[in-house]
Amino acid sequence: MPAEWWARTDLHRDDAGRLIFAGIDVERLARSHDGPLFVYGAGRVQANLSRLRGALQASGCAHRIYYAMKCNRFPPLLKMLAEDGAIGLDICSPDELDLALACGFRAGDISFTGTSVADRDLDRLLAHPDLHINCDSLGQIRRIGERRPGRAIGIRVNPGLGTGYGDSERLTYAGARTTKFGIYREQWAEALDLAARHDLRITAIHFHVGCGYLSGQLDAWDEAVAAAATFLADLPHVTTVNVGGGLGLPHRPGDAPLDLARWSSIIARHFSGRGLTVAVEPGDYLVKDAGLLLLSVVGVERKRDTLFVAVDGGFNLHPEPAYYDLPCEPVACVLREDDPAHWHPVSVAGNINEALDLWAEDHPMPPLAEGDHIALINAGGYGSAMSSNHCMRGAFTELLV
Repeated sequence: MPAEWWARTDLHRDDAGRLIFAGIDVERLARSHDGPLFVYGAGRVQANLSRLRGALQASGCAHRIYYAMKCNRFPPLLKMLAEDGAIGLDICSPDELDLALACGFRAGDISFTGTSVADRDLDRLLAHPDLHINCDSLGQIRRIGERRPGRAIGIRVNPGLGTGYGDSERLTYAGARTTKFGIYREQWAEALDLAARHDLRITAIHFHVGCGYLSGQLDAWDEAVAAAATFLADLPHVTTVNVGGGLGLPHRPGDAPLDLARWSSIIARHFSGRGLTVAVEPGDYLVKDAGLLLLSVVGVERKRDTLFVAVDGGFNLHPEPAYYDLPCEPVACVLREDDPAHWHPVSVAGNINEALDLWAEDHPMPPLAEGDHIALINAGGYGSAMSSNHCMRGAFTELLV
């Protein structure tokens, strides 16, 4: 078998070249369902969670994990995490709150961080006294104070520094370009004054500076953490510092996994010994590589100098590659040719009438035929949750295995 960069214990080919995920023959699973299929591996989610817990324990800090629900809100997945008993949820809308409660989470285990929050949203959130709310703007602080004086809140700060996968500006939430997220340093005095005016108790600070960062971005993340930590000097009663999410994973050949030991050491250097609980909000890190999107090949046809492999699902099912250039690499579910020298560069095209509906271009793949299936790896996060019914082709099935 060829050495494929994404292969691991729970995602690999057997001796016959068939793709195996979570102990299941992927091609047979795809054939048992009509249409696009998202499949998530519970074991991989648990392994990712265990690895992250180990890194947090190594930091020497008290810690709490809040799974970022916007990444994947499939109810069986949420119920599995709720049954763990030690995981909270990070949410960003009232409807997410309702689903979280329905899946077994308590309000006290949920942390809300949202932007452009309407009064109707605040009223629904504030109906739950135990829900933690991180305020993203001066207006949120004021309006919460007017409605619930004396309440405990967190404040999302913007340190003016950030990073993301491949140093992408689109994946950097705090940096040279002014963003909508959080309270900047020049607003800080006014934020503290508003909180004091309404007797609001600031028990946490929160910052989230980018998405998908890997080891090459840890120096930049370290600088952002240091800048965010300076806000603590004015908050002697804060008990929690939430470092957000954004922990990345490999998307392309050559990407190395995030160095969790170094990530943990950064947390330890800035927060160990300060009596704080460090919260983290992983989404992708827990579920992205725990998911595949399985699609059927509906045509293989050369047009001019390009060999197109047409599949029965488009970018509307998983918009993140088109929005953020975070690819989901297509992989043949059955390897008909195991010598990569005999593979051909193809463009994998979806079924949406838009020019950007290409899963991959000039991508080497083994021979494929109508009726075969491909798996898009790294489809467990920001796929189904971001999907749309564009062209009325939004139907899919989800499974947790």
